Amino acid sequence: MRERINQAMKDAMKSGEKARVSTLRLINAAIKDRDIAARADEKGQTTGKDRADEQDILALLQKMIKQRREAADTYRQAGRIELAEKEEAEIPIIEEFLPQQMNETEMRAAVKTVMDEVGCSGLKDMGRTMGVLKERFAGQMDFGRASAMVKEELK
Repeated sequence: MRERINQAMKDAMKSGEKARVSTLRLINAAIKDRDIAARADEKGQTTGKDRADEQDILALLQKMIKQRREAADTYRQAGRIELAEKEEAEIPIIEEFLPQQMNETEMRAAVKTVMDEVGCSGLKDMGRTMGVLKERFAGQMDFGRASAMVKEELK
């Protein structure tokens, strides 16, 4: 994935796409930050990892998309349409590096399958269910929506 991002940045630089280059630089900077954070745990002890793995990068990209959507909403409410449009223009560029997103039906089927496998019978099992979903479907689903689906199934 790192190579794809770097190649996309080179291509964007060659074609003079300033907005795309800017977004790709933000992605690279965030990945470098995550690499640094992966080297030590919360107590400052080394973890033995020298860089973030693919799962970490997928989670990071999803977080960046969520941040841009929230910022765009905030800008729209404040009447700053041009800033909202800038944030929204970055989303498809970031999404290019995520796996194909599951649709509603696929998400519901995956949630139901994992709940059955884990034996999810109440809210106390929700954490374990979400953990399995995140492990199997990182980058493929919105886990906020998946969480809501788990709660619906429990009712």
